[in-house]
Amino acid sequence: MTQPITLVAAPSNTAYAAARQLSDGQAKPLGALGELETLGAWVCAVQGACPPRQLDDVRVVVFAGDHGVATSGVSAYPTEITAAMVAGIAGGHAGVSALAAANNVRVSVHDIAVAVDFPQLPQIGRHKVRHSSEPIHLADALTLAEVEQALAAGDEIAAAEIADGAQLLIAGDLGIGNTTIAAALIAATLGISAAAVTGRGTGIDDTTLNHKIAVIDAALDRVGAARLADPVDRLAAVGAADFAAAVGFIAGAARRGVPVLIDGVIAAAEALIAEDYAPGTKAWLQAGHRSTEPGQALALDRLGLVPLVDLKLRLGEGSGAVVAVPILRSAVAALTGIAQLSDLG
Repeated sequence: MTQPITLVAAPSNTAYAAARQLSDGQAKPLGALGELETLGAWVCAVQGACPPRQLDDVRVVVFAGDHGVATSGVSAYPTEITAAMVAGIAGGHAGVSALAAANNVRVSVHDIAVAVDFPQLPQIGRHKVRHSSEPIHLADALTLAEVEQALAAGDEIAAAEIADGAQLLIAGDLGIGNTTIAAALIAATLGISAAAVTGRGTGIDDTTLNHKIAVIDAALDRVGAARLADPVDRLAAVGAADFAAAVGFIAGAARRGVPVLIDGVIAAAEALIAEDYAPGTKAWLQAGHRSTEPGQALALDRLGLVPLVDLKLRLGEGSGAVVAVPILRSAVAALTGIAQLSDLG
């Protein structure tokens, strides 16, 4: 069993209180900007400053990996799609690429466990842990050593992005079968049934959905509650290398005092594990959007997060979080751009 890393320090209560006081004194009815005022105060808290700095440098880091469970028929698409989409993101032509370009957000992708390699894109595979992960209903997804390697890779990626100036990070995801892994991790973390957390992912029919639930139940039964109690064991047993890397990324960002905007069910599962792995991480998180996957709502409830937008998105890649970035920027603009009522005489 691996012990959690050092507790993550909380954001600044002093900056949060100063932001609420600043907002209350502005030339507007008290509380008229609703949750924008709360978000603006949160940005102050995570930056440790009031007034806050605008979020000019926002980055999506997409963690890509294949999952052995996908070969059991839990997705509407074949596993070959993963590699094709990695190339699409690397070339700037994917869904998240288009949304990011419209919102001044940078995107990068890392091959953590895709089944094939990308010799034409050597830079994206420098943190690769393995080729795919094992089918979780039949065997552990990873060894403990591979989990530790992936966690360290994610932490290293977070450190590099922050050293380069990132003010807000988004963990993106890519990989056929990843909603099955997310559902298994959420069920294991919350101690609830697979049926309660499992959704249609890429758009599967009822028969495939029932099969997907049965696969997750088989995985949870195979492992048992004792091993699932530890976050590192949990990632090894029913997780995946790309998920472990994203956990290291989220926890690493929080530990370094940089906030993370959570995307859909994949990132929500990763955030749950990150909070177990590095307690205190959740204070550095906001939820970008409401996913159509039932497991995401349950994970966010446990983390105490409320999605900023609900557009019924289910693309992944970090796309839903990107759509929410202008809301955070608007919260900062309101806090810094509205005059104090006392200054207007």
